[in-house]
Amino acid sequence: MKEAKCERQRHEGKIPNEMGHSIVRVQTQKTGEFLSMVVNTVNDYLNQTTLESLQAELPIEKGYCCDVLSTLRRMAVFCEGGAEACRRLLMQEPFQDARAEKTLYNVYHQCIEEFFMPKKDTWCENSRASYTGVSAIEFYHAVPASLEQLLLPLSAAFLKMREELAHYEASGSSMAPIR
Repeated sequence: MKEAKCERQRHEGKIPNEMGHSIVRVQTQKTGEFLSMVVNTVNDYLNQTTLESLQAELPIEKGYCCDVLSTLRRMAVFCEGGAEACRRLLMQEPFQDARAEKTLYNVYHQCIEEFFMPKKDTWCENSRASYTGVSAIEFYHAVPASLEQLLLPLSAAFLKMREELAHYEASGSSMAPIR
């Protein structure tokens, strides 16, 4: 009986690992670092890029350019909020696994899934990307090289983080598998 309870707690991430941190805490830290990297990368791009510079690089429809820049700003805001939530959770003692799981669930839906299926449909996910080694996103229109250079490396990082957070996709159950 005791072994079953211990196994359930280990599965739920409540048993500390070798370093004394719960699995959920470690995942929260990794997620916060990932989101901070995304925010820095996207903000660096946005701080250097204007609508005019995108159109000068490659003549594309102004509306599409506006939607792409808007999507990037939205992604930066959601990721910044997620990174802040992770940072605050990690500062709390004792660490609150249940709140962290809820935060990871929110990050999965607001940041990870939003990256692959943006609200404004500026790009879409190539579902074969993880099998073929090509980019995980496909643009609906030709885009400037600077935008591809920003998003293609990010797509690989988002794929990896999505795999790591797959346990938090399903609501209502702790660490339910995604598929």
